[in-house]
Amino acid sequence: MSTEHTLGTLVTVVGAGMAGAACAAALVAAGVPVRVLDRGRAPGGRMASPELHGRRVDVGAGYFTVRDNGFEAVVGEWRDRGLAREWADTFGVLADGDQPSTSTGPMRWATPGGLRSLVRDVLGDIEVTTADLDALPEGDVVIAMPDPQAARLTEIADPVGYDPVIAVAVGFEPESMRDLPFTHAAFVNDHPSVSFVADDGSRRGDGAAVLVAHTTPDLAAAHLDDPAEVIGEVEDAVTELLGIGRSAIEWTHAHRWTFAKPTGAHDATHSLQQIDGRLVGLAGDQWCPEGSPRVESAWRSGTDLAAAIIARRDA
Repeated sequence: MSTEHTLGTLVTVVGAGMAGAACAAALVAAGVPVRVLDRGRAPGGRMASPELHGRRVDVGAGYFTVRDNGFEAVVGEWRDRGLAREWADTFGVLADGDQPSTSTGPMRWATPGGLRSLVRDVLGDIEVTTADLDALPEGDVVIAMPDPQAARLTEIADPVGYDPVIAVAVGFEPESMRDLPFTHAAFVNDHPSVSFVADDGSRRGDGAAVLVAHTTPDLAAAHLDDPAEVIGEVEDAVTELLGIGRSAIEWTHAHRWTFAKPTGAHDATHSLQQIDGRLVGLAGDQWCPEGSPRVESAWRSGTDLAAAIIARRDA
């Protein structure tokens, strides 16, 4: 057995989103020591839910779905412990000049404590250290982040591109949201500014008068240097689409996602190579053979990568 890759040697996981958390947790469960590094001040990655005006608001991923059997078991535990709940399988559809309609799809799940709470739960007692790396750390490494960020640390074969999004949270007077033209959330078609709107009070289950609007990629790309610049345009779009007066807006908050949505997918759930005598693994929601990146594909990617690392070290 190689002494370089025994189960007892440290693995550094770079990225504390769902993929990195799932990988780290599976490694620790198998007896592999890990350290987790992330450039952010809190774990979660694109499942961010910062506290705004006294409550958590999901400004990253809008929800998650469940198709993978392994992930279904994890979600069942979250449900039983009150960490996640079924939210809705039908969203509204809004478009300029058309009457509001609906679209039914898979059950979307949401969380009372914000989606970041699920990443924290997966991590458990594993600590996350804040670090912004410009080179691979020593030893075996897992890079769990979008390909454009991972490419700063190692070479990526056929990297997947990403669309940007700016999420704008809008707090309203409670009375103004009683007659929305949709229930729960709405896809917005062919609009120059907004592509999706979620009722965060419905999503979280507390009834708060807070909407979160996701911009179109084109609008986001034009304002990545100063995301707050889009707030006025998003306010105009949201109030017009929903028939709410701008005077009902009480506060706003903009959050930039430079690498929000993968524009493609790898044909495997992860990558693991030996480079310069150490293992280098790649994981994330872009590692999704089904071609539909989502929260569960990030979990599957990190979980599968951990299994591959354990098998390689144990061989």
